[in-house]
Amino acid sequence: MALFNKVMAAAALAVAGVIGTANAQAETLRLAHIVPPSHVWHQVAERFTANLEKDSAGRFVTKISPQAKLGRDPQLIKLLQSGGIQFAILTVGDLSNRSEALQAWFLPYTFKDVAHAGAAARTPAAREMLAQLESQGMVGLGYTFAGMRHVLSVKPVTSPDDLRNKKIRSFPNEIFSDWWQAMGAAPTALPLSEVSPSLTTNLLDAVDIDLDAVVGLKFYQQAGNLAMTNHMAFPAVMGAYSAILGFFVPSGGGKWLIEAPYVMQAANELQAHLGWAVQVYNAAEALPNLINPFWMLPLLGVLGLKARDIVGFTFMQLLVHIPLVIGLLWLLGLTLPYVPPVMPTPAG
Repeated sequence: MALFNKVMAAAALAVAGVIGTANAQAETLRLAHIVPPSHVWHQVAERFTANLEKDSAGRFVTKISPQAKLGRDPQLIKLLQSGGIQFAILTVGDLSNRSEALQAWFLPYTFKDVAHAGAAARTPAAREMLAQLESQGMVGLGYTFAGMRHVLSVKPVTSPDDLRNKKIRSFPNEIFSDWWQAMGAAPTALPLSEVSPSLTTNLLDAVDIDLDAVVGLKFYQQAGNLAMTNHMAFPAVMGAYSAILGFFVPSGGGKWLIEAPYVMQAANELQAHLGWAVQVYNAAEALPNLINPFWMLPLLGVLGLKARDIVGFTFMQLLVHIPLVIGLLWLLGLTLPYVPPVMPTPAG
């Protein structure tokens, strides 16, 4: 499970920067996904949380919310962007609606099996796709796969003609729709929770799905025919709330090394003053620290308090500072012209 290990290694790399004390109270983080506990992505979540707790010496514990308890992928993405949750396992299908480069994973028959797709996930191009999520307020830690996509149907499918004019549950994405329409089928976007009743009432004839979901959600009880088509890969991304890097990376300089290429690229594309972009980054990166300022630990020790006793006050002053700081950064940025970067040329 190379991709499984990649996600775990990403977590360990992040946690290596944690600065804490053995007596500090454990902080509870939240991780959410849309699949049932029997699915392999839930196993990835369990391994991730176990490694995080172990490598942080118990400073961080993570509560997992499976099976869309906190919402489907679009809702989880919003929660992740706002900090309502700190981690999520998100289908690349929904993420590709926000970063088009991720749609490359769905090109039909690009990958012959999961091992092939897993090898592609370790390439620089795949890492660049994850890096592009930074602009969406998320950090992509790695990929995980449940398997290839297959066709589960009420009646046997032995050739593409058997799916002509049949209603097939398809992921709500342009590439999926175009693919099934080209095959002569009628793609129908439905959440997984509605697939079983739709198969039972003949509102669906087939399902485009991975094997873990077939078994975990017991769709085989309504549709007993499985065609092992291997027509697409379907990865998920372990995503993290971008501000949580402030907890895991020990210094602003460490964060800057990770994020600088993408921040400066965005500044160039927007034709913003490059030096001011760095200052804006520094100011915005410091804002989350107002919830957990450097003086909190000694103050808690002196007064015999717990973090929850004062975090309400620190959060309130954060709410005051956010619009004030961002407003001033914006106003001052209007006074500085854009100067394109100049690459030095070698002498002689």
